[in-house]
Amino acid sequence: MPRTLCIADFVKEVKRVSTAWIQERGGLFAQFHWQAGYGCFSVSESMVPKVVRYIEGQEEHHRIITFQDEYRELLRRHGQKWEEQYVWD
Repeated sequence: MPRTLCIADFVKEVKRVSTAWIQERGGLFAQFHWQAGYGCFSVSESMVPKVVRYIEGQEEHHRIITFQDEYRELLRRHGQKWEEQYVWD
């Protein structure tokens, strides 16, 4: 990402373009929409394979721990504070 592009604008554009593309497929996808919020994290090059494996196993993984509980633990582990009413849609 260029340093002059803010993350909020980038996410907004990705959501806008991908929503149109998905909805064009019709059927069950015609009503597709993104959630209002988003999270943005940087990943070092050396961790990309681990992140890819996580994404590939995400559906099965979230049968064991909910996304919400996993996200809370991620925030705790990295010393981040949050307010529940602002984190979830």
